[in-house]
This record gives sequence, structure tokens and C-alpha cells, in this order.
Amino acid sequence: MLKKHNSIFRVMFQNQNKIYELYAREVSQSSMMGFIEVGSIIFGERSKLLVDPAEEKLKSEFGDVKHTYIPHHAIIRIDEVEKEGKNRIHDAESSSVSSLPRS
Repeated sequence: MLKKHNSIFRVMFQNQNKIYELYAREVSQSSMMGFIEVGSIIFGERSKLLVDPAEEKLKSEFGDVKHTYIPHHAIIRIDEVEKEGKNRIHDAESSSVSSLPRS
């Protein structure tokens, strides 16, 4: 696992015509061939006044997940960043990010 002291990684990947953007503390090549392992996903503090539906959807999908395994071909990019941001889901059609063509 890539795990430096207090490192934060932004992982962008495609899933069912959506682009997911997650922030995590651990990212590595999985022992399962063809997958990237992402662990310790970071979620922002829950505010009672302001609720972000996308963040809540991601929290319900990944909140209890210790590690998730993402296929290599679905990864768009992985960045090490200074601080965490908001986890998001974008529509792939409206995004400026494009994936490599599949054969």
C-alpha cells in the first residue's frame, strides 16, 4: 500500500457512465491481478445544515468499506494531494475527462 505519513490520494475512476472522485489514505497495486486497491476512504464532516446528495450517496456506497478494488482499465488518474476535497460523482458525458478507447 502507498501509505506515507498523512498522505491523501485523489482517485478518479469510471463506473457505469459516471466518474467517481474519491479521497483516500491508502492506494496500491492489488494482489488480485488487474486491480488497484483503495483503502481508508475519507469522508467530510456531516453538517446538519448542509447535506450534499452526491457525498451522501458515496458514503452509503463506500462508508463501511475497508478496501475497494478498482479494475485498472477503469482508473482515470490517481493524484497525491495536500488536503482532502469533496467526494463526487460526475456524469461521464458532461465531464472534460475522457478514458482510453477499449478494444
